[in-house]
Amino acid sequence: MEVNQTLLALQELIDVVAKLRSPQGCPWDLAQTPKSLTPYVIEEAYEVVDAIQTGDKQAIAEELGDLLLQVVLQAQIASEAGDFSLQEVAEGISQKLIRRHPHVFADVTVASIDEVHKNWETIKASEKGETVEEQKLSHKLNRYRRSLPPLNAAMKISEKAAKVGFEWNNVDEVWGKFHEELGEFQQALAEETKERQESELGDLLFAIIQIARWHKLDPSAGLQGTSQRFIQR
Repeated sequence: MEVNQTLLALQELIDVVAKLRSPQGCPWDLAQTPKSLTPYVIEEAYEVVDAIQTGDKQAIAEELGDLLLQVVLQAQIASEAGDFSLQEVAEGISQKLIRRHPHVFADVTVASIDEVHKNWETIKASEKGETVEEQKLSHKLNRYRRSLPPLNAAMKISEKAAKVGFEWNNVDEVWGKFHEELGEFQQALAEETKERQESELGDLLFAIIQIARWHKLDPSAGLQGTSQRFIQR
C-alpha cells in the first residue's frame, strides 16, 4: 500500500472514532473512559498474540486493527479532555525511536545486540530524568508488577534484577531453589492456612519462571501451548 493510501486509511479510522464519540454518535463509545477501556486493550493485545501464534495472516491483520482501534480511541478521549492528541502520540514514539537508535540515526557505532540494549537503557534513563527514588530498583520493578500480567511481570522482574547482580551462580542453584520451594509448598498444603498456601505457591511458580529464564524459555508461550493441547484433547 502506498504511503498516501495508508494515511487516508488511518484518517478514515480517526474520523470514524471521532464520529462515534460525537453527541450524535454511539452511547456506548461516549460512555467509555481510559480506565473502562483498559480490559479491552489487554484483551485485544492477547488476541493479536493468539493470531500470530496460529499463523493466520488474515486474523493477524484483523486483530491488529482491533488493537489499533484501542490506541485511536484512547487518544480521541484524551484529545477531548485536552490532555494529548493522536498526533502527539505518533510524534512521541517516532522521536523516541530516533533518540534510542543512535547507531541508525546518528554516528554511534555498536558491535553487538547487547550494546544496542545497553544504549537503549542508558538513553531511556537519561530521558526520564528520574528522581533518586525512581532510580531505585524496587521502584522500577514495582512498575512491572503493576502493569504486566503476573507471569510476564515475574519474568521481567527477575531479568532486571539479574542484570544488577541479584542472580544465582549457576542453573543447579536455581533447580535447588525449585525443589526447596516445592517442599515448602507441599508442607503448607498439609499444615498451613490458605493465605500461606497461596504464598508458597507463588514462591514455587516464581522458581519455575527462573528455570525458564535460565534455559531461555518463554513460560507464557509454554503455558499457552499446554492450554491449547488440553482444549484439543
